[in-house]
Amino acid sequence: MLLHKNIFARRFEVMEKIREKTFSIGEAARLCGVTEKQIRHWEEKGHMPQPDRVICGKRSYRQFGEAELKQIRKIKKYLDEGFTLASAAKKASEIPKKEVARDGE
Repeated sequence: MLLHKNIFARRFEVMEKIREKTFSIGEAARLCGVTEKQIRHWEEKGHMPQPDRVICGKRSYRQFGEAELKQIRKIKKYLDEGFTLASAAKKASEIPKKEVARDGE
């Protein structure tokens, strides 16, 4: 019976991961219209949070979720509008006033 519960729990974990789609750095770059090098640079400079990593042998691979993709897209949008990287990252991380108003109701 214990083995059956462990198998069920593991299947549940796998199903949760499948629902929560993640993307590699290459996929994230293509989806957001930036390069892998740009994403690495932004991470290195601290302009975006470090994504989760999956360890495979001696290597680790970045895994980007929807929240990280949204952040990358916002930074790119502000860069395209002429902001500096630091300003674009700061604006991208700000909570929109509409969301603040809803939370404070």
